[in-house]
Amino acid sequence: MTGAGDLPARYVHAVGPVYRDGRHGEPELLASCYRTCLELTQQHGAKTVSFPSISTGVYGYPLEPAAAIAVRTVVEFLQRPDCRIERVTFVVFGRAAREVYERVLTAP
Repeated sequence: MTGAGDLPARYVHAVGPVYRDGRHGEPELLASCYRTCLELTQQHGAKTVSFPSISTGVYGYPLEPAAAIAVRTVVEFLQRPDCRIERVTFVVFGRAAREVYERVLTAP
């Protein structure tokens, strides 16, 4: 975690994996990135956290599987008995990304 500089936040963190072909541990690395961010958020006493769609830009991770990993990992963390985080926000760029996240968030 590092200071957020001029951003409207106290901290920033997260570097996800570069996507190769999905068979080099990328799903596990991406899930670990979200879990680590959530753990750091909690350790620093923050109650809210916002996530971009980690690794889906220049790192090339396909949006749909990345969104599914992000949502699943965050939901699992929020369901832990020791979780003290009150709000998680996914901040995405563009209508297509928003629609993917909305679909993943509302899937059974």
